[in-house]
Amino acid sequence: MAAEIERKFLVRGDSWLEGAVGVRIAQGYLSLDPSRTVRVRIAGETGWLTIKGRTEGITRQEFEYPIPLTDAKALLGLCLPSVIDKTRYRVPFGGHVWEVDVFHGDNQGLVLAEVELVDESIEPPLPAWVDREVSADPRYFNSCLASFPYGKWADS
Repeated sequence: MAAEIERKFLVRGDSWLEGAVGVRIAQGYLSLDPSRTVRVRIAGETGWLTIKGRTEGITRQEFEYPIPLTDAKALLGLCLPSVIDKTRYRVPFGGHVWEVDVFHGDNQGLVLAEVELVDESIEPPLPAWVDREVSADPRYFNSCLASFPYGKWADS
């Protein structure tokens, strides 16, 4: 069984951007059932199909497979509204690689940093640009952002 253990944080400022190279990502969901989300993603010129189980703490089952780009494009057309548009940057810090997502479109203004861990008990060193942790707030799950975008609730 594949497991994803991930902590998620809001980001402040843009000092993390120095030297970072991003890749544009489009991702949509074929299923938003919290027990089993099914995601299609195009990252650059690569397609992916991902199935994730229910989140327990900061851990969930994850199964991810590369798929042909033409299939990924066709599957995005079958996805539930709306498709997430973001740019992902990989930023090394403290022995970990942080993935910083800058969202566009309906989620414009949201910048999230995620760090994957091998064990829930690990406390990674936090970069100065990391703000409040939102790992337990489902509003920040990409699957939730697809159906209830940040732009609809950010000011509330």
